[in-house]
Parts: sequence; C-alpha cells; structure tokens
Amino acid sequence: MGVPEKGLIKLNYIHQNPVRAGIVAEAEHYLYSSAKDYTGRKGLIDVDLMM
Repeated sequence: MGVPEKGLIKLNYIHQNPVRAGIVAEAEHYLYSSAKDYTGRKGLIDVDLMM
C-alpha cells in the first residue's frame, strides 16, 4: 500500500521548514528531522518511513 500523495506533500513541507527558515541548507542537515532517514541514512530519532 502506497502513501497518498497528500501525505507526501505534507511530509515534504515539514522537512523543508528548517530550510525555508534559513536554519540549514539541506533538510537532512537538520538534527531533529526525519529527512535524513528518507535519503537512506540513519537519523537521530528512530522513525517508520511512510513509503
């Protein structure tokens, strides 16, 4: 079962918030973001991927 497109849009929005705020240059660089997990690397916090 795939993730609805609306869910992916919201996930991307959340991941991009620190970038838009100028805190980091890349979403996966934000320490508490799950964005790193979606690039295939291990983030700080354990997450269950949506896809």
